[in-house]
Amino acid sequence: MSEEQKENTLLIVEDDPGLQSQLRWHFDQYNVVLAGNRQEAVAAVRLHEPAVVMQDLGLPPDDEGVEEGFLCIQEISKLSPTSKIIVFTGNADYENAVRAVAMGAYDFYQKPVNTDALDLILERAYQMYALEQKNRDLQDQTGSYLEGIITADPVMQKICRTLEKIGPSDVSCTLLGESGTGKEVLARALHKLSPRKDNRFIAINCAAVPENLMESELFGYEKGAFTGAAKRTLGKFENADQGTLFLDEIGDMPLGLQAKLLRFLQERVIERVGGREEIPVDARIVCATNKDLKTMVQDGTFREDLYYRICEMDIHIPPLRERQGDKTLLSRFFLNKFNEQQKRNINGFSPEASSAIESYGWPGNIRELENKIKRAVVMCDDKHITSEDIGLDAGDELSLNLRQVRHEAEKAAIGHALTLTEQNISATAKLLGVTRPTLYDLMKKYNIQDS
Repeated sequence: MSEEQKENTLLIVEDDPGLQSQLRWHFDQYNVVLAGNRQEAVAAVRLHEPAVVMQDLGLPPDDEGVEEGFLCIQEISKLSPTSKIIVFTGNADYENAVRAVAMGAYDFYQKPVNTDALDLILERAYQMYALEQKNRDLQDQTGSYLEGIITADPVMQKICRTLEKIGPSDVSCTLLGESGTGKEVLARALHKLSPRKDNRFIAINCAAVPENLMESELFGYEKGAFTGAAKRTLGKFENADQGTLFLDEIGDMPLGLQAKLLRFLQERVIERVGGREEIPVDARIVCATNKDLKTMVQDGTFREDLYYRICEMDIHIPPLRERQGDKTLLSRFFLNKFNEQQKRNINGFSPEASSAIESYGWPGNIRELENKIKRAVVMCDDKHITSEDIGLDAGDELSLNLRQVRHEAEKAAIGHALTLTEQNISATAKLLGVTRPTLYDLMKKYNIQDS
C-alpha cells in the first residue's frame, strides 16, 4: 500500500453496527475500514496499515474472559507502532481510558459521540502522523538534506540549499543566530560538503578562552615564548591546515586579535607567539556569533574591515520558535536518540505534551529542547511522555466553542500542509486526505491564498 493511501486510511473497531454506519457516513472523506472485533481489527491492520485507528475500549470479552479492548491496543501497537489509536470509553470510564493511553493509545474519547469534538481529535491525530512520517522520510533520505540537520521549515530548507551551493567553494561564511540554534552543526555540514571534508574540522569558542591565552591558542607559540612554554606548540590555525577552522562567538574576539585574524585572511600566513617565521596555512574560516556585528562595527567594538572579510556570505539562522514543524520533528528525533541511549521503549508524546512543546517559546532553542527530551525519557513512567516529564506546563486548553475550534484547526492544518509541501496543491490535498476541488473550496472559505 502506498504512503498516500495509508495516510488516508481510518480503521474503526466497533461492535455496534449502528455506530459503525454513523461513523462511516460521517468520515466519508477517509478510506474507512470497519472491524467488529479484535481478530478483524488485527487482520485489517496487517492489510491496510492505517494511519489512525478508532477503537471501542468496551469490546466484548472472548470466551476466556480476556479484555479484548486492551489486548487489541497491544496487538495493533505491536503490528503498526506508527498508527495513532483513539479509544472510545464509557462516560464514567476515565481510569481505563488513562490505562489505554499508558499502553500505547494516542488519545481517548468518552461516549456519547459528539462528531464535532471527534473531528478535532481525529484531525490532530492525522497531523501528528503526517509530521512523524515527514521526520522518518527525512531520516531515510540521503543527499537531500545536510548531514545532521532535521527540518521541515522552508527557511531552514532554503539555508540548506544555500550551504550546498557554497560548500564546494572557499568563500568565508558567517552564521548568525541565537545560542542553541545549531550553528556548529551547520558549520560541520558545510565542511562535509567541501573538498576539505577528509581533513580536520577544528572548532574554538572565542568566548570560552581567556583573552591572555587566546593568541597562543589560535596561532601557537615557540619554546620559551613565555613562562611555562616548554616546547613548540601548534595553534588552531596550523591544526586546521587543509581543513576548516570554525571560530564560534567571533563577536567576543578582542580587537587586537581581530587585526591578526584580518592579516591571516589577507595573506594566508601566521606567526607563532614568540616567533618571527611566517608560516603559510591553507584553512577555510567559518565564523558564528549570536551578536549583531553591524551594531558592533558602528560602536567600534568590531573591526569594519574584518566584518566584510568574514561576511562574504552571512547566513541568518532562525530561532526554533519561528521554525514551522521543527519542534515536533526534533522532539521525535531526540526521543529516538535517547530511547536508544537509555534503553527505553517510549512510543511518543501525550497530546498535552505535544501541545506544550508547540506552545513553548524555547529561549534556549534546540539545545534546550534536547535537554528537556533527555530529562523526559529518564522521568517517563509510561509509554507516552507527558508535559510533566518534560518540565513544561500543558498547552492552552481548547476553546469551548467547538465550531470555532474546528474552523481554526482546519485553517491551521491547511496552512501547515501548504508549508510542508512548498505550496504544491496536489501534494497538500494528499497530505490532508481531501480532493483538489475540496482543498480549493476550503482555501477559498478561509481566505488562504495560493502563492
